[in-house]
Amino acid sequence: MSSPTMSEHPTDVVVVGAGVVGLSVAWRARTRYGLTVTVVDPAPGRGASHAAAGMLTPVSELQYGEESLLRLSIESARRYPEFAAELTEAADLPSGYHACGTIAVALDADDRAVLKDLHAYQQRLGLQSSWLTSRECRRLEPMLSPAITGGLHVEDDHQIDNRRLVAALLVACARAGVVFVRESVERILVAGERAHGVRTAGGRDLIADQVLLAAGCRSALVPGLPPEAIPPVRPVKGEILRLKVPPALLPLLSRNVRGVVKGGSMYLVPRADGELVIGATEHELGHDTEVTAGGVYELLRDAHELVPGITELPLVETLAGLRPGSPDNAPIIGRSALPGLVVATGHYRHGILLTPITADTVAEVLAHGTTPELVAPFGPDRFATAARKVMA
Repeated sequence: MSSPTMSEHPTDVVVVGAGVVGLSVAWRARTRYGLTVTVVDPAPGRGASHAAAGMLTPVSELQYGEESLLRLSIESARRYPEFAAELTEAADLPSGYHACGTIAVALDADDRAVLKDLHAYQQRLGLQSSWLTSRECRRLEPMLSPAITGGLHVEDDHQIDNRRLVAALLVACARAGVVFVRESVERILVAGERAHGVRTAGGRDLIADQVLLAAGCRSALVPGLPPEAIPPVRPVKGEILRLKVPPALLPLLSRNVRGVVKGGSMYLVPRADGELVIGATEHELGHDTEVTAGGVYELLRDAHELVPGITELPLVETLAGLRPGSPDNAPIIGRSALPGLVVATGHYRHGILLTPITADTVAEVLAHGTTPELVAPFGPDRFATAARKVMA
């Protein structure tokens, strides 16, 4: 019988966290570079990856001042069809990718002004989007309310069913030989000022050449790291609803619908199987994952303003997830201040969208130790650099 603390055979990489980021990097590192990989997570595929809506909308969700993130997001979206096809073949399961386009609509005149400003910003950046009148919006999506005042059509903003994506990644990883340890991580193991594995809650020491920290909003809570290596991530709560469209009403919507409703933002994502995902609230309440009556009311109210017919649909699920936010709301990707530790967290609202580019670049970091130019602006050291500038 083994002792409470058991040293495993060394592996190339131990991944802490089995959301889409951890799973996709593990798959890429194993299949593209031949690295041996162990993933540690008590519930692989749950958390924010399970609660997401799966929108792949870099142009529709553009925020002012996020040009670097925009470039990363557009490149990740460009890689998605090939990534999804490869994953489908590897897992023999559908990845859930659906090229459908997105329409962003405004409810009143003030909301229309917000979308007009966004359209002008998109044009200045050379992005493809088309302004639509209210009638043109309803011609594309007849179930939209006659009250909407206009909108934007972004043909290249699509979606993926996040739950199918996770299921396919789990199978693809297992088939490729990725090892899963379904336990919590008690601490990162550090020796000689270098990360060299993890200790699980079950008392096992999993020794590795490198550790990938991909635990979402809990990445800052994993014990064992020196202060300078702790990624500055925080939980941002989002409530989300799932409704079921009866076969007789399909398709209720043919595209993703983003709405600006009395200054607020929300979305409706239709699945081919009749599921309709509505989201998402945004609150900074620590690690609270309770679904509130107010959150459900807010989402249904705003969705009804845009698509009145949704009130007739069965409500089949309410859920709250915790997005991993960073100080600048951009991902934290790359080698940390602790040798042997690589970080992939802080993806905030873009974890599903950034999955292909994160998988490709972080696997390259793990295999070769070099940081691809595309993700260089998102390294963990940018926060230490900013702190030094403030102190200077």
